[in-house]
Amino acid sequence: MKIIRYRDPEGRIHCAAEQPGGERLRLEGDIYGGLRPTQEPARIRYLLAPVVPTTIWCIGKNFRAHAAEAGMDEPTVPVVFAKGVNSIQHPDAPILLPAAAPNEVDYECELVVIIGRPCKDATRDSALEYVLGYTCGNDVSARDWQLTTGGGQWCRGKTFDTFAPIGPCLVTKDEIPDPGALRIQTVLNGQVMQDSSTRNMIFDVPTLIEFLSAGTTLAPGTAIFTGTPDGVGFARKPPRYLKNGDRCSIVIEGIGTLTNPVIGVS
Repeated sequence: MKIIRYRDPEGRIHCAAEQPGGERLRLEGDIYGGLRPTQEPARIRYLLAPVVPTTIWCIGKNFRAHAAEAGMDEPTVPVVFAKGVNSIQHPDAPILLPAAAPNEVDYECELVVIIGRPCKDATRDSALEYVLGYTCGNDVSARDWQLTTGGGQWCRGKTFDTFAPIGPCLVTKDEIPDPGALRIQTVLNGQVMQDSSTRNMIFDVPTLIEFLSAGTTLAPGTAIFTGTPDGVGFARKPPRYLKNGDRCSIVIEGIGTLTNPVIGVS
């Protein structure tokens, strides 16, 4: 099922199921406790992020070609950092270039895994049983804050407001039996900047869930950004950072296209 979350003309928030023909029908219930279909067409004022994450875990250097373009060693265990839940942004809503870090903001297309029930000490074999579904994500990154201004840790440069767009929908795990075989792209103003497959991940989704859940409960709503392929802006010659007026799209096979305009903040 493809699930969207939206606000209706009266300001109320609902979920809806996208039908094969494109029609969207409102759902009742809770996304974690169970959604029930209705035959009522969704009255959409605008789309929202498909979930409200409880925690956001991210994986760095998870594609060999990206580690190489960044001049970093290939990791032997997953490289983990966090983004604040404040960084979530909705489909079609703007990525804001913060006044504190306006010049070196980069895009990163990523497959995002959403955990659907409490997950602790999962094994590779059981890991996907805890997954609710998958969505597109953009791990927007202020490279200067990530690498220098922020003191060398990655979290601060990646957790400005609007730096984690997700959407446009959540695709339940039954429709994506193998999250390790999906084409993934970034398209900036119509130009393909990143183009790879999740089969090129160093650590696949079951491995990441096993690693993150070891001795640690992943609550329902935990979002896992699984890493980005090569082609990011800072590694280009010359670098290509996001700027006011850009439109950045993340495209993932089987999920859809997440698009956000970019706006500078004075």
